[in-house]
Amino acid sequence: MSSHTESPQQTATSEPEPRATSNRSTTPGSDAFKEYIGSGWAERPDVLPGAREQAAFAADRRARISRLHPGKRIVIPAGRLKTRSNDTDYAFRAHSAFAHLTGWGSDTEPGSVLVLEPTADGHDATLYFRERAGRDSDEFYANPEIGEFWIGPRPSLAQVASDLALPARGIAELTAVIEATDENTLVVREADPTLTDQIDGLRLLNLDDRIADVEAHEGDDELARDLSELRLVKDSFEIGELRAAVDATARGFDDVVADLPRITAHRRGERLVEGVFNGRARADGNAVGYDTIAASGPHACILHWTRNDGPVVPGDLILLDAGVEVDSYYTADITRTFPISGRFTETQRLVYEAVREAADAAFAIVRPGIRFREIHATAMAVIARRTAEWGLLPVSAEEALLADNQQHRRYMVHGTSHHLGLDVHDCAQARRDLYLDGVLEPGMVFTIEPGLYFQPDDLTVPEHFRGIGVRIEDNILVTADGAENLSIAIPRTADEVEAWVQGARN
Repeated sequence: MSSHTESPQQTATSEPEPRATSNRSTTPGSDAFKEYIGSGWAERPDVLPGAREQAAFAADRRARISRLHPGKRIVIPAGRLKTRSNDTDYAFRAHSAFAHLTGWGSDTEPGSVLVLEPTADGHDATLYFRERAGRDSDEFYANPEIGEFWIGPRPSLAQVASDLALPARGIAELTAVIEATDENTLVVREADPTLTDQIDGLRLLNLDDRIADVEAHEGDDELARDLSELRLVKDSFEIGELRAAVDATARGFDDVVADLPRITAHRRGERLVEGVFNGRARADGNAVGYDTIAASGPHACILHWTRNDGPVVPGDLILLDAGVEVDSYYTADITRTFPISGRFTETQRLVYEAVREAADAAFAIVRPGIRFREIHATAMAVIARRTAEWGLLPVSAEEALLADNQQHRRYMVHGTSHHLGLDVHDCAQARRDLYLDGVLEPGMVFTIEPGLYFQPDDLTVPEHFRGIGVRIEDNILVTADGAENLSIAIPRTADEVEAWVQGARN
C-alpha cells in the first residue's frame, strides 16, 4: 500500500502524510531512478512467528472487557508519533490500554488501532495497522517517517496476526469502521486525539438531537474506568514481567553505586547518575518507566526533581528514584537513598531509619482483605510518632494524626502507595472504592514509599535536619496469605546501604 496512492478519505484514519522537507529534499524523482530502485531485490519470505506468551493473556483481558460492554463497538488506539522538534519525534510508546489488550509492547506500530466489534455472543477483535509497503512503491525509500530505508522494515499483516494471535487488517480498512460510528461506539479518548475528534464529529452528525448526551462522553469514561480496573489484579504473565523490571532496576542501582567516583568528580554528577541508570534501562529493557529522579543533597527535598543538574557531593545523601521499563512496557518504581561517602551522619541515619521503620510497618500489615488506605495510615503513624519525638510538631503524635490536624504531613506531603504495572501510576482511572478504599487481593502490585523531607529553609526543624531528604520505595506483590517485597534484594537498612556503597568504592 503506497502512501502516495491513498485517497484523502483513506488517510483520515491512517498515518498522516510526511512532514514537509521539500526545501531540502534531494531524493531523485526520475522514472529511471524509480525503476532502478524498485528492482533487483531478493525475495523476502514472510516467516510467521508463533504466538507470543502474552497473546493468550491479552485474549482473556479482551473477553473480560467484552462482557462489561455488550453491544458496544470499542475502539482502542495505540496512538501516534508525537513531535519533539520540527520533523523529529519522541520515542513512540503505545497507550497502555492498547498494550494490555493486544500484548504488543515496544514493537508496536504507531497509528495502530484495536477494534472490538459487537456480535451476538460478545465481540470480534481486529487489529488495524499500516503494514509494510512493497518495494514497487516510493514509500520505502521516500517517506522518512515510515519508509523502510529510514526506520527499518515493518511487519506484514500475516506476521502480526500470527505473533499476537489476533486478526489483522490494513489501516485503510479502518475508515469504514470509523464511519459506522453511532451511539454504541466507545473510544479510549486520550490515546489518539485525531481519531477521537473524528469519532466525536460523527457522533454529533448522527445524534444531533442529543448533543448534550454525546458531548458528555459518559460511555467513554466508563470504558476508561473499566480498562483501569481491569489492571488492578495482575495475571501471572504481568507478575513475571514486573519481576524482570525490578531485577533490571536493581542492576541499574548497582551500576550507579559502582560509578560514584566518576559521578562525584563531575560538576553535574546528577546527570551522570541519570545517564548511568538510563544506560542499564536501554540495555536490559525498553527505556526508563518515568523520568529518573537523581536528587542529591537538598534536591532530595524536591519530590519530583528531574532536572538532575546538580553536583553529587560526599557527605550528602542522594535520593535515586528510578525504574526500568521492560519491552512489554511493565515498569519497576524503586527508590533508595544512600550516603555518597559511604557513611551516614548521625542525623542522616536517624531520619533514614525512621523512614525504614515506616516502610516496614506498612509492609507488615499487607495481606488480602485489608483496605489499601490502611497501608498509608500505618506508615503515617510512624512518621507522626518520630517527628513528635524529635520535637518537630506543635502537638502530640496522637493529635497530629487527627483528620483536622495532620501537622506531620508537612514533612511528607505525598501518599505512601500507588498501584504499579504498565503505568508507573497504574490503574489511575479506577474508582476510589476499588483503589484507595479497595480491598487487597492476591496479584495486586503496588509501591510502599514513605519519606521525610526537611527543606533547607524550614525553620520548624533544627538546623542539622535541614536539607535532608529520604525516601525508601519498594514494589510489593500481594500473595495468597501475605505479601512479597519484590525489591528486597536491593539494600535497605542503614547498615546494608553503607556496606553497599563502601563495597563498591573499594
